[in-house]
Amino acid sequence: MARQSKRIREIAGGLEPGQVFTIENAVAKLQECPSVKFDQTVDVAVKLGVDPKKSDQQVRGTVSLPNGTGKSLSVLVFAAGSKVQEALDAGADYAGSDELFEKVKGGWTDFDVVIATPDMMREVGKLGKVLGPRGLMPTPKGGTVTTDVVTAISEIKKGKIEFKLDKHAVCHSGVGKLSFTKEAIVENIKVLVTALARAKPSAAKGQYFVSFALSSTMGPGLKIDLREIQTL
Repeated sequence: MARQSKRIREIAGGLEPGQVFTIENAVAKLQECPSVKFDQTVDVAVKLGVDPKKSDQQVRGTVSLPNGTGKSLSVLVFAAGSKVQEALDAGADYAGSDELFEKVKGGWTDFDVVIATPDMMREVGKLGKVLGPRGLMPTPKGGTVTTDVVTAISEIKKGKIEFKLDKHAVCHSGVGKLSFTKEAIVENIKVLVTALARAKPSAAKGQYFVSFALSSTMGPGLKIDLREIQTL
């Protein structure tokens, strides 16, 4: 068995088995952990009481985090004509059509978000094997298939994120950086939870929020008291 580092032992020593936290106390606990050499991302993992295999129980949408994510996202826009310059002027890192299609088809994925105008989707669909597994395929529901590329880019750069479930009905989302104030992180988390609650499918029965954990990149996973989540 690998020997635990001093940092891990110190973190473990400050936790009790089975301990649950309020969102505010969990954020404070993560910020109290011994630091590392980079600004860690704060992540939430929310398990929902739905069956993601059923089309009428999908949970997916977007939400704008009021305090941003703390991450500078690289945006690629598939567009043609005047939309290309519009996208670049709005802050897109890459914009175009044929040349970018070929580059991505070859395996290039040096970007975080893909936006496409509707007329580009026939060609973008052919990139499914590259974009799909990485969760980069643009969708109308995610607001990434649009003629208004300027607004889409602006929202993403300011902190708009897309949430969706994995095959285990868990939503994983980054909600800021550990260097944010505690209040900013808590506000981002509550906004995401509210968005998840609003996205509850009508076909979902029984308990909707099953479990909720908060963690940082190099920190512990902390269990959140569901009673607080249910009152948001």
